[in-house]
Amino acid sequence: MENSFSIKVDGTGEEFSVANNAADTLLGAALRQGLGFPYECNSGGCGSCMFEVVSGEVKELWPEAPGLSAKARERGRRLACQCEPTSDCVIKVRLKSDYVPLHRPTRVAATLVEVRKLTHDLTEFCFKTPEPAAFLPGQFALLHLPGVEGARAYSMSNLPTDGGTWNFIIRHVPKGRGTTVLFTQLKTGDQIDIDGPYGLAYLRPESPRDIVCIGGGSGLSPMVSIVRAAVRDPRLAGRKITFFYGARTPNDLCIKELLARDPLMAERATIIPAISTPTEGWQGEQGFIHEVMQQKLATGFENYEFYCCGPPPMTEALQKLLLLDKRVPAQQLHFDRFY
Repeated sequence: MENSFSIKVDGTGEEFSVANNAADTLLGAALRQGLGFPYECNSGGCGSCMFEVVSGEVKELWPEAPGLSAKARERGRRLACQCEPTSDCVIKVRLKSDYVPLHRPTRVAATLVEVRKLTHDLTEFCFKTPEPAAFLPGQFALLHLPGVEGARAYSMSNLPTDGGTWNFIIRHVPKGRGTTVLFTQLKTGDQIDIDGPYGLAYLRPESPRDIVCIGGGSGLSPMVSIVRAAVRDPRLAGRKITFFYGARTPNDLCIKELLARDPLMAERATIIPAISTPTEGWQGEQGFIHEVMQQKLATGFENYEFYCCGPPPMTEALQKLLLLDKRVPAQQLHFDRFY
């Protein structure tokens, strides 16, 4: 390819290219060309896309990214999601077939067509693209927002069968640069770039097990996509689907609004909301959502396929509960680490 850098993966015979004017990362370019480059968050937080530069030069977009420790940096490691090549390179990384994308990510222009307020700080933003939205339920995309340095990762809440629609349930983070633009500056009719899909925590309808989804905060978004897809998939017609959703107070819950738009979710899935802050008059479940899930399931944890998304303390507590305490096989727990 003219005007591009060649990136060779040391010892594998694999090679991909990065256009030298595309402002693309090593990770993005590798996935676009069908390579199984390991990653999770694609935003500098988890460290899963670590690699070494054998020869050549790269530019780091976020040198202080928390996914790279000082010790790893001293050993010459870098994060592929935060590096753009500035020359031909040879890199060292262990490619894995599990990471070969079923839908290769692309960067497309998207128009904001609707904004739906769900709670005091949760809003669903709906974008349209001329091309079909090709993704798997549970995946995420990178949003390139005007005036914001670096992309922001948000999970889709809709189904890929909705045409060229990309919906995201997003929480307004106080002083957050990305959400400030989304909540206060972006207007319907405005355009942004969407780069996706990414993520490994997508629905596995071929699994023979019943499904449990656990969401907290804006982690609601991919869980809604997974549940909506699961209740419609004929392969899961006889499967039990349970959705646990945790929030701080009743005012942080928006289950009724979502079910009103999709009655099939209420018909096919068991929805269990819970709040962590005791509130007078609340008749539902109380406690952290992983504790509520443990009480409700009680036994047989190894018989479920688990999907989860939420704040790091929630996903960490779930990992400890399911992997260490309940001995659930790691391949039955699906989540992407975000920080």
